[in-house]
Formats: sequence, C-alpha cells, structure tokens
Amino acid sequence: MSEEKKVDEMMLRHSMAHVLAKALTKIYPEVKLTIGPAIDNGFYYDVDVDKQIAVEDFEKIEKMMNEIICSNQDFTRKEVSKAEALELFKDNEYKTELINELPEGEVISIYYLGEDFVDLCRGPHVENTKYLRSFAYKIDKVNGAYWRGNEKNKMLQRVYCLGFANKNDLKDYVKRVAEALLRDHNKLGRELELFTTVDYIGQGLPILLPKGAKIVQQLQRFVEDEEERRGWMLTKTPLMAKSDLYKISGHWDHYKDGMFVLGDEEKDKEVFALRPMTCPFQYQAYLNRTRSYKDLPLRYDETSTLFRNEASGEMHGLIRVRQFTISEGHLMCTPEQLEEEFKSCLELAIYMLKTLGLYEDASYRFSKWDENNREKYIGTKEQWDEAQDKMEKILKDLEVPYVEGIGEAAFYGPKLDIQIKNVWGKEDTLITIQIDQMLAEKFGMEYVDRDGKKKNPYIIHRTSIGCYERTLAYLIEKYAGAFPTWLAPTQVKVLTINETHENYAKEIEKDFIKAGIRVDLDLRNETISKKIKEATKEKVPYVLIIGDKEVAENKVSVRVRGVGDTGAVDLAEFKDRVLSEIANKTLNV
Repeated sequence: MSEEKKVDEMMLRHSMAHVLAKALTKIYPEVKLTIGPAIDNGFYYDVDVDKQIAVEDFEKIEKMMNEIICSNQDFTRKEVSKAEALELFKDNEYKTELINELPEGEVISIYYLGEDFVDLCRGPHVENTKYLRSFAYKIDKVNGAYWRGNEKNKMLQRVYCLGFANKNDLKDYVKRVAEALLRDHNKLGRELELFTTVDYIGQGLPILLPKGAKIVQQLQRFVEDEEERRGWMLTKTPLMAKSDLYKISGHWDHYKDGMFVLGDEEKDKEVFALRPMTCPFQYQAYLNRTRSYKDLPLRYDETSTLFRNEASGEMHGLIRVRQFTISEGHLMCTPEQLEEEFKSCLELAIYMLKTLGLYEDASYRFSKWDENNREKYIGTKEQWDEAQDKMEKILKDLEVPYVEGIGEAAFYGPKLDIQIKNVWGKEDTLITIQIDQMLAEKFGMEYVDRDGKKKNPYIIHRTSIGCYERTLAYLIEKYAGAFPTWLAPTQVKVLTINETHENYAKEIEKDFIKAGIRVDLDLRNETISKKIKEATKEKVPYVLIIGDKEVAENKVSVRVRGVGDTGAVDLAEFKDRVLSEIANKTLNV
C-alpha cells in the first residue's frame, strides 16, 4: 500500500471512529466518550457506559452508523479556547482530563458531525459522510480497556471495528485473520495440550504440559550440545541475588521497575531480587581468578531461568511472560578478537534459525542509544560512539541487512536484535547479540595483556536461540502445530485394529523407544477410523496401522501427516527413515 493511500485510509478510519461514537451516543444516551483513534485494521472507541455492549448489539450499532453515513452529514472543524473546551465537555471527566493536560496557548480543535454531535479531535476528517459510503466496516469485538492503559484506572469498554476502503480489502483481511487463528500459538498451543495458564498462579506464568515440555527439552539439549561443540562452557548460577550485585551492574538504577524485588530497603538488612538476566552472575566466574590475554576469548553459556515484571497489558501467551528460560551466554575477549567473536555468535544464531526453519522469517535491527535520553544509559558519549562504530563496522563487514532502532539499545551497550513477527504482525525480539565495554570496568574484570598491563575485556552478550517459551510460540505458529519430526513431542503413533495386534504394537514401541524414537500406542477398543481421526488432529508426523497382514509380514501400514495412506513397508525400513529425519533435523516430513 502506498503512503498516500495509507494516509487517505487512516483519515477514512478516523472519520468512521466519529461515526461510531455518534451512533453509540444515539443508542446509549448516558455513554461517556473517551478516545477513538484509527488503527491499522480499522478503528475503535473507548467508552464508559453501564450497559455491557454485547454481540447482540452489534447489528443495531452498525445500522445506526449506516443511517448517519447515508444522511450526508458534514464534518465541521472549529477552534476553541481551553475554557470553551472545558465548558463544552464539563460533564465528561475523561475529556476534561485530556483538555487540562494541554499546554497553555495550544490550539484546541473540535469537530462537529452534523449539528448534534461534537468531539474533541485534531482531525483531519472527510468533509461529509457521503465520502464514507463505499467504506467497508464491521464491528469486530468489544474488550475491556483501562482508561489510558493504567490498571489503576476505571475499566472501559473498547468497541473495535474493522474498516477498509472497500469490501474486497475487508474480505481479504477477514480471511487473513481466519488463517492466523488457525496458527495462533495462544489458541493452538492449548488445543494441542502444549501449555496452559491458571489465573490463581498468575498472569505471564505459563505451565508447559508434557508435550510442550518435551519440545523445549529437545531444543535445550540441541542448543547446549551445539554451544559446547563451539567452545562454550556451561555455568549454573543463582536465581536471585542481593541488591548489591544489581547496584554494581546498574540494573538497580536502570531496570529496577522491571525486577521482582524481595524485601524492603528501608526495613530489611538485606534485599534480594530475582534475576532479570544472567550477565552479572557469570562475571563472577570470570573474576574467580586472575586472567591473561591467553585465556581469551572466554565463553560462558547457561540455560537460564529469568524473571521480568512485565506490565499486564504487555503479556501474550508464550511470547511475553514473567518467567522464562533463555539460552544465554557471555563472551569476554580482547578488542582485536571482537569482530571475529561477534561473527561467530551471529553464525551460531543463524545456524539455529535455519535448523528451526525460522531463518526466512527473521529481520535485523541495529539497536542504538538515544543520546537525548541520557538517564536511560550508563557511560559517556565517547564510549557509546566507540561501541556503536565498532558494531556498525562489523555489521557492514558481515553484510547484515539491518534497520536502525534509536533508543532500543540496552542501558550498557548497542545490540543486534534478530526480530520476528507473530501471526498477527506484532514484532518481537527473538535473539540478541550485544557489545558491552562498560560492565567489565564496573565489576573490575581485567586481563593482563601482552605488554604486561591490565585491561578491561570487551564483553559480548548473546542468546543463541533466545527465550525457549517465545521460540516455542513461533514454532507453533510457523508449523501450525505440525512440528518437524525431530521436534514433534510424539513422532510415531501406533494404532491397532483389534486386541490380537497388541503384542506386535508393544514390540514396536519397545524397539522404537530403545532407538530414541518418541512413540505412543493407541490400543483402545475403538474403530480404526476414529483412532486415525484423533491421531490426525494431534498432528503426529507418522501414524502406523497394525492389522493381521502387518503382523504376519513384519511390516507397518504408514500414514504420513498431510499426505495420508502411503502403503505398507518393512518395519526396519520405516524405522531407518524416522531416525534419519531425527539425526538430520529434517524440516519436512
């Protein structure tokens, strides 16, 4: 979509938000309007009204909106003083709050829609509702929304409308949403019994069920083995520490609001906090003894459980949670080693992405500091310029296609963020590689160089596969729950036609388990068609049917996910096929 068309469409949506607001005031005279912006797929309005707006009400609201549109009502802009605006909206505490926050002397504009509706708004809008007649819209849902996103404020009702310039665009969007729902990890992950959440445990604290836990276990084993092969050494560090540690690193000053603090500094002798990251803990391994340049590069990795106090409105399924496990590592090196070691970290990340089938979905962001927001960062401008110049050179030398993200750096250094989008288009960071020249000095981390002088090493903070929960979420959506054989929680399901075939099925199970194949038996006294249907819903890569012929000939009848019945093969031949897919981490069945 061109920028010009996008701007025009956003103006249409903004105008429609006023049509929605007017319709709501007609149907619910006691309603108090708050804000109603245009968004990428339509528009919404947050309203304070005692009656719960239900699905059954959508039709009459849409009918009222259509009446307003078809009556050719003008949008009329008028500028007013702050006093006039406060008088006009004196019965609406929400609008009053917004008006009072405006600087003195700022132009305040209101828009009339027809003669009997007015709203506080900057605009712009179409001149008349007749220009909205071809606009395609439908009320999508009504959700709860705190006033101004603050959970301490009153809960409002947010009326969402889908809205596009024409019917075809709306139809295409609805189709895309339907497809996204089929892949949405928050829905599909629960249906496939990969994870669940429980209200009285807490938001952002998912429970991985056996199938989901099995996938994460496979990922962790894969990552730890691969990191060891590449020269990384495993550490195990505490889940919490005294505030003293975080004060040295700077997390206490720059990240405390995002931490779970245990205790009260004013009352308790010692205050602890659950760790939001592993770096200050792993530095202690480096500080365990004196280091020489001959010890570098020194690579520490850890499968770390971390805790971050995410805002309730930010959490989503497995993608953004309050407790998570991450493939974290910290690498200490000399300035001369920095580029080569950064390259090796990036190569590891790319290898992981390709192995998981996520490489084509990833993009790169060079996250820099915002020098106009100095309170957010430690270090001097000269240190930041040096670190960012080094990273920029490395990225250009490696020909990494990146966009810049000003203000997205960690408080101690710039980073390369490997980004990925979920099925709804929301982008999050999956993997990070960061350059840090500041924390080594803070912790007194030194090495004796060739010239006999003590120097601070550069530190590379990196993840190789990111947060396992988030990675699992993206894998669910990527494969719509139909995981590659090597990752599938159940790789083979064996179905018997009747009880006379049970012994053969159990022999297969025993043999496959010994060989390292995850197998499940269905020995129930059910029809084979029902068993096949249920196994298909579970998205198991291979389903084996055992009947008289298979038992007699030492064969299995194979159904392949997404293909169906492929006929009978020798058991040994099938077993070799599955083991090959597991060993090679084949992405397609």
